[in-house]
Amino acid sequence: MGRIGISCLFPASWHFSISPVGCPRILNTNLRQIIVLSILAASVSLLYFSVIIIRNKYGRLSRDKKLQRYLARVTDIEATDTSNPNVNYGIVVDCGSSGSRIFVYCWPRHNGNPRDLLDIRQMRDKNRKPVVMKIKPGISEFATSPEKVSDYISPLLKFAAEHVPREKHKETPLYILCTAGMRVLPESQQKAILEDLLTDIPVHFDFLFSDSHAEVISGKQEGVYAWIGINFVLGRFEHIEEDDEALVEVSIPGSENSQAIIRKRTAGILDMGGVSTQIAYEVPETVSFASSQQEEVAKNLLAEFNLGCDVHHTEHVYRVYVATFLGFGGNAARQRYEDRIFANTVQKNRLLGKQTGLTPDAPYLDPCLPLDIKDEIQQNGQTMYLRGTGDFDLCREMLQPFMNKTNETQTSLNGVYQPPIHFQNSEFYGFSEFYYCTEDVLRMGGDYSAAKFTKAAKDYCATKWSILRDRFDRGLYASHADLHRLKYQCFKSAWMFEVFHEGFSFPVGYKNLKTALQVYDKEVQWTLGAILYRTRFLPLRDIQQDVFRASHAHWRGVSFVYNHYLFSGCFLVVLLSILLYLLRLRRIHRRSPRHSSAAALWMEEGLPSQKVAGTL
Repeated sequence: MGRIGISCLFPASWHFSISPVGCPRILNTNLRQIIVLSILAASVSLLYFSVIIIRNKYGRLSRDKKLQRYLARVTDIEATDTSNPNVNYGIVVDCGSSGSRIFVYCWPRHNGNPRDLLDIRQMRDKNRKPVVMKIKPGISEFATSPEKVSDYISPLLKFAAEHVPREKHKETPLYILCTAGMRVLPESQQKAILEDLLTDIPVHFDFLFSDSHAEVISGKQEGVYAWIGINFVLGRFEHIEEDDEALVEVSIPGSENSQAIIRKRTAGILDMGGVSTQIAYEVPETVSFASSQQEEVAKNLLAEFNLGCDVHHTEHVYRVYVATFLGFGGNAARQRYEDRIFANTVQKNRLLGKQTGLTPDAPYLDPCLPLDIKDEIQQNGQTMYLRGTGDFDLCREMLQPFMNKTNETQTSLNGVYQPPIHFQNSEFYGFSEFYYCTEDVLRMGGDYSAAKFTKAAKDYCATKWSILRDRFDRGLYASHADLHRLKYQCFKSAWMFEVFHEGFSFPVGYKNLKTALQVYDKEVQWTLGAILYRTRFLPLRDIQQDVFRASHAHWRGVSFVYNHYLFSGCFLVVLLSILLYLLRLRRIHRRSPRHSSAAALWMEEGLPSQKVAGTL
């Protein structure tokens, strides 16, 4: 009867054999043999179930990412755990024209993956309120007394110092970034203000504050920071997931010969304030220019930067177009419009001998004001009387010349260069006046529809002012809508429509504009984009500190988890090798009894015993 003998380089007492008839002999094996069998069976089972469990776990990871992002937004409104040593902090001071605001941000330790950005969030105090403080006036008010700037900004820094843990001060970067108010000052005055900050702040505060941390940023930089901040909150810098549909093919700037990459589609932004209008969006493809002059202009409007921590990784390289148009804000546009009608009316009166607008009984009929409303224009000691006719289409027609469009290709407002937009695969968010025009009175904020908007605007313009006032008194409009908004809603609706469709050339059927005041219920400031961009290299510090641990953890974790198929194959190869080795030992074992029998026969016959080769 056949017998399977299992023998290995174990002590002789560990040897055992199995035969069909003698299966019960296993029961006679000693304790050490049973332990070996148990360990072998447990190891095989453990390896098998480890592969199955890990594969199931990481198979669910992509499905859980949306839930994780939702939970991240929920935890974003929780109070910051200042007792956690792994939480880092950063401070940005926005020195604007009317005042200065300080923002304190925080983020957990970087995960060590150079493809991921820092998870920066706005710090919240124990009452879960954002750590923000504002003071007045603007920093530019100290142009003639720069030695007072440090005292002016000190309350903001003391406020931040109270919230950031003391032991974290020396590693907390502080950025003081000045915008519009400082830009209009002479360079000598700008320099004097910045020098006072750089000299005095390190004496009184321990924050990480170097010469490059205080500067006057350009409108282009401010626009780029705003674009970064909004897209970061929207999650557009995260990796592609299986169910992502909003993707775009991008040719990386500076590597035209390389293959294009596929990543998430970023959102463009439109922002119309009282004085200026701004547009910013990613240009995914290499652009061509109609002339060398246009190319020179484009260099000042296109920003190319790497948002990732490793300059050799191109996943977060972006090319963003940013253009700011002074005089195209809602209030500035109304002033330009009134100046034009005043000058034209005075000239016509002089040529034709008329008295239009000079008395309340013969007012100038303004199609951009609600029906029957009365208004006045004061210029050079003269008064022009207006009465609204509420004609939305005529108002739009009168505003079209203010776009200053040219016949040159790829241009927008004032003939400024504008790269082509892939309207079928794009998304834009409209802030400030884009939101106020659609929501405050018309109650249409959110997804924009040109057809619905124009109908609502026409109805509003054509409604008598007495009825509009009655609705206002009954609280039918947004809580922050005032009489000034009601009076100029007709004009601003027409202005917004013309800037968007005529100035920036968005088709009337465009459906991917969302007007918003906040993103995910949060007011997104350009300061978020600023600190995200300026701290982009900090993850390298964490990665370098963990290089030894990461190298070992990477092999045990990443290699095993993400290459479990390869691991399983290697395991099977090793197992097969062991089996082949055991079969070889079995053949050797079978030859051993024959040699032993021959030696016994020689002893019975009185012959000298011969050495048996190959005994174990």
